[in-house]
Amino acid sequence: MERHPLTQLEFTRRTAKRAQYEAFEYTLVPEGVLVRNASHENPADHEYRVTIENGVPTHCECPADEYYEGACKHRVSVAIRRPLIQAITDQQLIADGGIPAENQEPEQAHESENDEPTECVCAELSSLPCWECVRTGRKSLEETE
Repeated sequence: MERHPLTQLEFTRRTAKRAQYEAFEYTLVPEGVLVRNASHENPADHEYRVTIENGVPTHCECPADEYYEGACKHRVSVAIRRPLIQAITDQQLIADGGIPAENQEPEQAHESENDEPTECVCAELSSLPCWECVRTGRKSLEETE
């Protein structure tokens, strides 16, 4: 089983929370993804390119990624969103002449056929619940404090 991108990053709890609640917008670009923070009054002034290598956000153009230890909120926000990572990886694969993975089964389901919860990727995410658990109400961000 492939490791979740978040398990390959170091970041603070504060960074993790900001990566989850700020209003980020994403645009795929050849090098990775352009992340715009729509939480700011002038979102265009808060737009940074995050580089993806082997399915992991490795670099961001923002000042925090350059001057502080650990991953910035932009890199963490991209890592949280596995479908985004997969789209970027597929885009990079196609650009390199490869064929994207299509119709793959998800790594782990959250609900079984009888609607009982099954294992999710939360255990791989250190202190963060996965997006699916937050979205469906199984876990909340407050539980991580």
